[in-house]
Amino acid sequence: MKIYENKSFGEERALYGADGLLLVGCSFDGEEDGESALKEGKNIVCDGVHFNLRYPLWHDTDVRMVNCEMTELCRAALWYSENIDIRASKLHGIKALRECRDIRIADCDVKSVEFGWFSHNIDIENSSFGGEYFMLRATGLNMKNSSLLGKYSFQYIENSVFENCNFDTKDAFWHAKNIVVRNSVVKGEYLAWYSENITFENCTIIGTQPLCYCKGLKLINCKMIDCDLSFERSEVEADVVGHITSVKNVYGGYVRAESVGEIICDDERAVGRVEIL
Repeated sequence: MKIYENKSFGEERALYGADGLLLVGCSFDGEEDGESALKEGKNIVCDGVHFNLRYPLWHDTDVRMVNCEMTELCRAALWYSENIDIRASKLHGIKALRECRDIRIADCDVKSVEFGWFSHNIDIENSSFGGEYFMLRATGLNMKNSSLLGKYSFQYIENSVFENCNFDTKDAFWHAKNIVVRNSVVKGEYLAWYSENITFENCTIIGTQPLCYCKGLKLINCKMIDCDLSFERSEVEADVVGHITSVKNVYGGYVRAESVGEIICDDERAVGRVEIL
């Protein structure tokens, strides 16, 4: 393994195609404004590395990053790469991760619009995220003890599990399939429309018009706060703790709650039951 310590790289494709690198305290920066510094590389370890240039890690395999920083100028940092481990790092450039697979992210601070698109098999823990359109069409997400602030997240995702998370996000989980959300807070308007086989367990759901046009929807021991016009045209099995502001035209299954402010049924196809416990 070739070792570089406290070196600065600014030129185009500075370490292109490298196999076996340890970078300690290095920087990708400079007047040359070069792109694609580590493209097509493999077996790369970055420890305390500062990334301030575009497209550094495309088509890479077996990369470990710890205590690294990717600035706002480091856009589209990780694309088409696999087996990537990112820990205790900051990823602050737009579109930081796309079309990657087998990714592990822990103890990170990520501020990145359009993060994670079309990516697969991503384990996340103890991290915070900000940015719109988070994880569009991703699959195999396993996210724990993490937070998200940003609109239009988790759209079209599949086969994913979320535990002990806090999401503040509008239009989340649209068209999502085969999802489990446990012990989490999900705040935002129009939650999970058009989803299939999504389960919320021991969650708090906050916001207007949640969970409409769903199939195979389940709520287990959940709270619903400020949730009006809930479950419209959905097929649902919902056991809610406390009050629901209003429920509208449940197409199938049942909604059970301690109280419901208003039950709206003005569609003859709405044959689902609303039960007051």
